[in-house]
Amino acid sequence: MRQALANWTTPGPVPAMDDATFGRWVDLLERRTGVVVPPGRKAFLVAALRTRMREAGKSSFEAYFDEILDGPRGAIEWATLVDRLTVHQTHFFRHPPSLDLVARDWLPAYRAGQSDAPIHAWSIGCATGEEAFTLAMVLDRAMAAGGRGYYGITATDISAAALAVGRGATYPVAKLDEIPLSYREAYCAPAGEVFAEDGGVRAPRGFEEADSFTIAEPLRKRVGFVQFNLLDVARAPLKRLDLIYCQNVLIYFARERRAGLLQAIADLLKPGGLLVLGAGEVLGFNHPQLTRLGGPQTLAFRRNA
Repeated sequence: MRQALANWTTPGPVPAMDDATFGRWVDLLERRTGVVVPPGRKAFLVAALRTRMREAGKSSFEAYFDEILDGPRGAIEWATLVDRLTVHQTHFFRHPPSLDLVARDWLPAYRAGQSDAPIHAWSIGCATGEEAFTLAMVLDRAMAAGGRGYYGITATDISAAALAVGRGATYPVAKLDEIPLSYREAYCAPAGEVFAEDGGVRAPRGFEEADSFTIAEPLRKRVGFVQFNLLDVARAPLKRLDLIYCQNVLIYFARERRAGLLQAIADLLKPGGLLVLGAGEVLGFNHPQLTRLGGPQTLAFRRNA
């Protein structure tokens, strides 16, 4: 999940919301998702709420707020609203230096002497799956080069709608430009098949004829998508992880929350395991069991043995 308020364009006049009501909504979002909405983002929050309220036939911010808190019915509406409020835009191969660090600097040394040991990775805030499948491509190629081994990726996000896209593993063909050619040829295929005039099925069409593409089945089997709120990390069912990939998620949490979240995340790593954050995502982070790895373009920490 790119856990931030989306960059909405205000759809016409924005209804008035007094400061007290705005404060209630800000507090609810921060408590339930960790997202911090500064006063400068008030207009965007109001616009997004109003759009959803029109769809739901609601005309009062206060009444809609009370409905959100109304038991199971409110929980269903809350899930829909969260999908509207959080950003799901992401990219394949978004930060190559971090991926290179995983494949070249960390993985070979980590697997030395235990080449048959499985690798379990966690992609936090996976949104619609591009980051998780990128990580799968990188791990698959790097592990094949060093002797085949098993790996699996758990990809989590707070948005059920975004996760559904990831599970479908089908993306607009324009996104192929984000994937290096060698990876594209190995792990992507045009979506669907083209039928010949006689009713038979001819060879799969090329990318130039397709509107979308899909991730290859062997890679899809390595990635599992699970709905999860990062605020619950202390109760995460995942334990003893080899790799945690958490880029550009923590920046949307209040500063006082970040240290606690990082502590809980780091506690899930195996000795020698790697935590990858977004470059510049946190400042001054120190952990007695973590050692900084990589150069100035990356922000990654290896758990001490």
